[in-house]
Amino acid sequence: MNIFSKYRTYKKEVFDASLWLSEHGYFGSLRGSGGNVSVRVDNTKMAITPSAMKYHDLSVGDICIVGFDNKEIEIKKGRKPSIEARMHGVIYKKRPEINAIVHTHQTYGSVFALLNMPIPSLFDEVSLALGEIIDVIPYAFSGSLTLANNVAKKLSNKANAYIIQNHGILALGENIDKALLNAELLEKTAHIFYLSLSTGKPVSTLPSSKIKHLKNKKV
Repeated sequence: MNIFSKYRTYKKEVFDASLWLSEHGYFGSLRGSGGNVSVRVDNTKMAITPSAMKYHDLSVGDICIVGFDNKEIEIKKGRKPSIEARMHGVIYKKRPEINAIVHTHQTYGSVFALLNMPIPSLFDEVSLALGEIIDVIPYAFSGSLTLANNVAKKLSNKANAYIIQNHGILALGENIDKALLNAELLEKTAHIFYLSLSTGKPVSTLPSSKIKHLKNKKV
């Protein structure tokens, strides 16, 4: 791939984020190719990880440039964009304030994907960053139009994190650093929530009045 590609900055952002997530175990395995990362290029296209490629074999040139409609724009020979590109495109279309998306198979977030259980408001800073609730998106096969449609139906709550039933999580951000931070915050919250539930004691959540105050503060 031409190192002077006009999309190189966006590809580098995706590449660096992917390596960080892989090295910190967010994709579920260090040698696998699960999960995907993208950044918005403009109002019609994005840079996204390739399909079925191990992260430790990845180079900046392997990152794909595709349209929100899945049209291939700049792709290295032999590479294909992530099968979840359609899902990323739907998010960028529906949420113009979002400029980066991380889809992972992180451990504690995935616990709640299997429980099919949303995570309520537990901490001030998490609720401010992620939203009132980390909601569950109904299951559909990976890469399917049904999954993309299921995601689209949840986006109106303006949250920055979601759990995908029997699959993994989505973390969104106004930039790639915020998307990575939101994935971290989700994992922290899911871990603590899981440990709290395991005690069998009632879990204290933020009062509704506090949530309303947080929403107003964010606006």
